[in-house]
Amino acid sequence: MDLSDKLKMLPHAPGVYRFLDDAGTVIYVGKAKDLKNRVSQYFRPNGLNRKTRVMVSKIADIHHTVVGSESDAFLLENNLIKQFQPRYNILLKDGKTYPWICLRNEPFPRVAVTRRFVRDGSRYFGPYSSAMHAHNLLALINSLYRLRTCRLPLTDEGIAKGKFKVCLDYHLGRCAGPCVGKMSAREYGAQTDAIIQILKGNSWSLIKDFERRMKECAADLRFEEAQEWKEKMELLEKHYAKSLIVNAKGINVDVFNVIFEGAEAFGSFLRVHDGGIIQSMNLEIRMRIEEDEASVLGSFISGIYGKLRDYGEEAGAGPAEIVVPFLPDMPEALPGVRFTVPVKGDRLALLELGRKNAAALKFERLKHEEFVNPEEHSARIVENLRKDLGMDVPPVHIECFDNSNIQGTNPVASCVVFRDGAPSKKDYRHFNIKTVVGANDFASMKEVVNRRYSRLLAEGQELPQLIVIDGGRGQVNAAYEALDELGIIGRVKLIGLAKRLEEVIVPGDPYPHFIDRNSTSLRVLMHIRDEAHRFGITHHRNRRSASSLVSELDNIPGVGAVSREKLAVKYRTVQRIRNAPYREVVNVIGKRSADALFAYFGLDKS
Repeated sequence: MDLSDKLKMLPHAPGVYRFLDDAGTVIYVGKAKDLKNRVSQYFRPNGLNRKTRVMVSKIADIHHTVVGSESDAFLLENNLIKQFQPRYNILLKDGKTYPWICLRNEPFPRVAVTRRFVRDGSRYFGPYSSAMHAHNLLALINSLYRLRTCRLPLTDEGIAKGKFKVCLDYHLGRCAGPCVGKMSAREYGAQTDAIIQILKGNSWSLIKDFERRMKECAADLRFEEAQEWKEKMELLEKHYAKSLIVNAKGINVDVFNVIFEGAEAFGSFLRVHDGGIIQSMNLEIRMRIEEDEASVLGSFISGIYGKLRDYGEEAGAGPAEIVVPFLPDMPEALPGVRFTVPVKGDRLALLELGRKNAAALKFERLKHEEFVNPEEHSARIVENLRKDLGMDVPPVHIECFDNSNIQGTNPVASCVVFRDGAPSKKDYRHFNIKTVVGANDFASMKEVVNRRYSRLLAEGQELPQLIVIDGGRGQVNAAYEALDELGIIGRVKLIGLAKRLEEVIVPGDPYPHFIDRNSTSLRVLMHIRDEAHRFGITHHRNRRSASSLVSELDNIPGVGAVSREKLAVKYRTVQRIRNAPYREVVNVIGKRSADALFAYFGLDKS
């Protein structure tokens, strides 16, 4: 049966579909509310991006499984992706092993920080965004409770027979001595129950309990015990205050945020209980085919919950509210859970915190790639720029123009060149405006662009794929006229980058375009724009200084125009001329002009 017949046989029902290649390997797994409609979309002639078309071209067979609900489809899809690891599915790249706090499954349990998960019945809490966070929490627990750290195989029989001896921790007051019967299993269990509440984020109930005990001891005139409970209460309050990231307590939410960078995305997960973070995880998301943002967010959420289940978290253990930047493509996948897209308040602050975590991960990954694999890093930047500007070809060669003048004096322009996303300073060019009188930025821009590309065409040199104009719509339109007169409009992409809002201006489009401010694309455009401005200002400053110097030298009899120009180029300021040795000046402008110059300034020739 060929693919067209299989498409006709697909039911209008929720389920999971699998695409297989010629070798019978599963290359993609997806879920659908309606299998027939969803799978048929892949085989329509229009509407698919390049990467998806490549995947479709490799499909040799289609398998599907009908399930009872979309929620069942979501769970089955997640399990099949783990089983088959399809080439074109979204991949969560866990670049590191996150620290967890483990409550050991043993008599008189120990509490420790670990990066290894062992299915031995122990309880794991986390993950934590950093080992420092986990160790600080463990230090708090050890300050509040007297727990054992030894590996002794404690049993009731062994304790009764006196097989064990207390260690230094007991003498230092860090351990209650359960190994010699100083603390019963029931009392020790009460400690571990309280620790579990701390690790779950239920700190307020413990603070209230400590306060109650403190007051009881004070009422009974047991002031030393009251002081101990007070110190424990203050210690827990201090830690809780540090962990607060919103003003109002009582907020219990999971927060997911994703930022995109080309074929990759970076996701952040935060679990907040009573306003404090108790779990966090940041992951890189590798997209094998171009997915819409809602699908990526949905896959990220399902992947995080899958990881938590792998570590022993029970289904439904999370909060009933999930905070997201936009609704994910999984509206019924998590029964009893509502999605919130905040526009203000504490939840928006939480979402912004998640974005900062994802942005930090992206910065870390890109910096690492820049040093380890600079060629791949450059290719990524160029490809992202191509995608964000809607270009057919990658802008490997970019040129940017900027005008500089002060009230029409010494008008100049600069052209800087970037290749593979990096400056190519040997190709930078300066232009002195020749045909424009006064401060006319539009006419100056047209002149410079015309001069630059008429010369490249005459010399048979390659044209850039992208031309950037530092300025607004007027300068961009002037550059467009110059390119149109040269007949190269269809061969290059022309845009402008305005300074105030960093908006991208495209000729013929009345509305400006905006690129994500955190993307490498906008950073490259801003870099090339700022570099053109810097290069142009430097040249303008040099010309202005030289012009001012030449004007001052005009009054010296015996020093002609050519000599004045040579002095301006060599010395730039009158003070430098005054400090120059006589023999050096003679070598620059000749003996007769040098004598006239030194006589005018009254300088010593020796």
